[in-house]
Amino acid sequence: MSKESKLKERYLALFGAEPDLMAKSPGRINLIGEHTDYNEGFVLPTAIDKAIYVALATREDDKIVLYAEDFSEYFESSIHTVSPSDKGWPNYILGVVHQLQELGLAPKGFNLYVDGDVPLGAGLSSSAAVECATGFALNELFQFKLSRQEIAKIGQMAEHTFAGVKCGIMDQFASVLSKEDFVIKLDCRSLEYEHVPLLLGDYELVLLNTNVKHSLASSAYNDRRNSCEQGVAWLREEYPEVLSLRDATVDMLESVVKPKSEDIFTKCKYVVEENIRVELACEALKSGNIEEMGRQMFEAHQAISKDYEVSCAELDFLVDYMKEQPEVVGARMMGGGFGGCTINIVKKGHAERIAKQVAPAYKDAFGLALEPIFVAASGGSTLLN
Repeated sequence: MSKESKLKERYLALFGAEPDLMAKSPGRINLIGEHTDYNEGFVLPTAIDKAIYVALATREDDKIVLYAEDFSEYFESSIHTVSPSDKGWPNYILGVVHQLQELGLAPKGFNLYVDGDVPLGAGLSSSAAVECATGFALNELFQFKLSRQEIAKIGQMAEHTFAGVKCGIMDQFASVLSKEDFVIKLDCRSLEYEHVPLLLGDYELVLLNTNVKHSLASSAYNDRRNSCEQGVAWLREEYPEVLSLRDATVDMLESVVKPKSEDIFTKCKYVVEENIRVELACEALKSGNIEEMGRQMFEAHQAISKDYEVSCAELDFLVDYMKEQPEVVGARMMGGGFGGCTINIVKKGHAERIAKQVAPAYKDAFGLALEPIFVAASGGSTLLN
């Protein structure tokens, strides 16, 4: 049975009628460009072939009735009293409704069913996919005529206000605006973007999920942000044109920041160099040089682990292992750090074998199962028949 038929059937069973429309919005990977987004830098994400699916229809009254397959539960609210719920999962949907209302758009009552196959907790932005699927579907249902960029921003603001996570725009942007077989080179300052071809030829992408999330993640994230902001504040005393690390050079950091704090210098230098790696990666992809793309990924991991210090033993173990495999041209940790997945470019036909090979060594070292996730670059939010 197709995904569409399953969705329709499930919606009918739950709400007693067929949905008015169905939509999906995918999870995402980021090829390179980590911790650059909140420094107004560049990132290189794309959507993947795993998505959040919604089926929905208008109601005659002013109720919002939601059902989440993952939690096997309903949630009910009124369109007039939309506020964060202590349940958690409804907030990604309610936050979008609230943002629409803030823009002066007035959704009426609706039923919404949500399901998906984006692995949770693997750093593939299932939350952004829920927000974007909801925003995209409500835009169609109520004919709000919002652009894809506006839908991405609504998703980001929903996450800030109702989920309480001050995320950058990358996840939502990739979920809504990706094109199949392309990555998005996104300028996190201007939101200008360019689709860069991702033609892997003899290679494929595989993620290795560490199945770990260290508790350091959120405090370290805030510490890194503070280091970057401090570095910029010092630079501006000397270079008023520097608005963020995006505008800085390593020479500037050497002369101004290094004498004040070696640690802040190292963190800021990582961000400046990571932006350069994104540029080099784009050049490599445009010329079809996948080996060079991979080399930039290995370098990026070394820097994020040793200089920015947001990796962990599990991630480093996997990247080090991949470095020794002749069929692997690139690997690095992906996401905020301290767990989640590594992203790997592997010669076709070898990824499964290598994943099976590393799993027992990983289990011996950390007592954890290793989960390979095969992904392909996919298109962004779309309606289903």
